[in-house]
Amino acid sequence: MRPRVILVAPNMENPGGQAVQARSLADELAKEGYEVALLAVNPRFPLGLRWLRRVPLARTLINQALYLPSLWRLRHADVVHVFSASYWSFLLAPVPALSAGRWLGKRVVLNYHSGEAEDHLARWRRWLRPFLRLADEIVVPSEYLQKTFGRHGYRTRVLRNVVDTSRFRFRERSPLRPRLICTRSLEANYRVGDVLEAFAVVCRSRPEATLTLAGTGAEERRLRALAAPFGDRVQFVGRVEPAAMPALLDGADLFVNASVVDNQPVSILEAFAAGLAVVSTAAGGIPSLIRHDETGLLVPLRRPDLLAAAILDLLEHPARAADLARRARQEVDAYSWRAVRRGWEAVYVGSGA
Repeated sequence: MRPRVILVAPNMENPGGQAVQARSLADELAKEGYEVALLAVNPRFPLGLRWLRRVPLARTLINQALYLPSLWRLRHADVVHVFSASYWSFLLAPVPALSAGRWLGKRVVLNYHSGEAEDHLARWRRWLRPFLRLADEIVVPSEYLQKTFGRHGYRTRVLRNVVDTSRFRFRERSPLRPRLICTRSLEANYRVGDVLEAFAVVCRSRPEATLTLAGTGAEERRLRALAAPFGDRVQFVGRVEPAAMPALLDGADLFVNASVVDNQPVSILEAFAAGLAVVSTAAGGIPSLIRHDETGLLVPLRRPDLLAAAILDLLEHPARAADLARRARQEVDAYSWRAVRRGWEAVYVGSGA
């Protein structure tokens, strides 16, 4: 009999990487016959209190008042699968779930996703150790994170993020047009401002270029001000539901990423699946995802000038862009449910890989 699994993760109210992965995993597990449920670390606020989401301290207090009692639902699980980021987010969401799961005698799996793991594990070393020991197993989506945890004395298992490639239409871009897209959150670590700076350089040679920015975040007001001189050549489309992402990517030709902290961004995998050539910074685990000049182009961090140069090089050499996109599409098969299904089955029952 398959174990009953509860996934503790962000809900799809603001569909970031963890929320998308949790939803995808839940859907695939259900198809396999698992009894699976999602427990949101960011429960919906009552209708009259939703405005408090905009007030930081009140938001945290109300969120915890709703989230912590909901952990009693974990008594119905055989496996508590906890998605995790880093720093205070780790303390507020995963730690209570890990503790509750252990107290209830469940098998507890920590699924750590943050590209900030090195700094998190180093700075919070003494605080983290007792909490990480609550997990029966730590699962990470990349060899980059596995090596990071290994340097701090923790054993992990690598199970890659899941991308449903059937949702995306792979097509070659011919002609290759300067239609750029970035689908990262508008937060500081993703350096979307660098994307805009690179776009400004691209526009000097290709004035017909356009840029689509999909996402929301704390930097949105600043980024809109930076983009104002470009008029309608820069489009902010806001939060994009997963179901709408394939059509959005299908309308673009080049994917651009300028993050400085990262792990294994699903946004890049989705770009691969849709046939987009990718230009990205070499942040965190991205070099293990993109092989430079084979499945994409990598540039140093905080160098929008080099980001622009790489974009222009692909626009001037469309055959090269097409070759990169074809090879990248072949890589995505390693991120299919078929490729990771047995690994998750082994994690849930506690057997070897």
